Amino acid sequence: MKLLLRWLLNGLTILAIAYYLPGVTVTGFYAALIAALILGLINAIIRPILLVLTLPINLLSLGLFTFVVNGLMFWFGSTIVKGFEVDGFVSAFFGALILTLVSWVVSKSLKS
Repeated sequence: MKLLLRWLLNGLTILAIAYYLPGVTVTGFYAALIAALILGLINAIIRPILLVLTLPINLLSLGLFTFVVNGLMFWFGSTIVKGFEVDGFVSAFFGALILTLVSWVVSKSLKS
């Protein structure tokens, strides 16, 4: 049940990001739910591999390069899902930052 609630809230967050952040567009709620699902799969499968490969850069930047990796994963997700588009890296960076913060808050509130 918590997994479905997180998925729904991430979909709503993607809709809100598209509404407030220029450069991110979503055609509808269905596209936002599919985008949330695909982003979850990308973050579970591809992101750990990229974090290991970019570990030296991440250590030199004191972990700030993780934000770049998150932005790239957000941008990559937009190439897979029809109806979810991100125009550039800056929009992807801030979209991923907002989605990460909201997902963290939702995760912490659902644990209690």
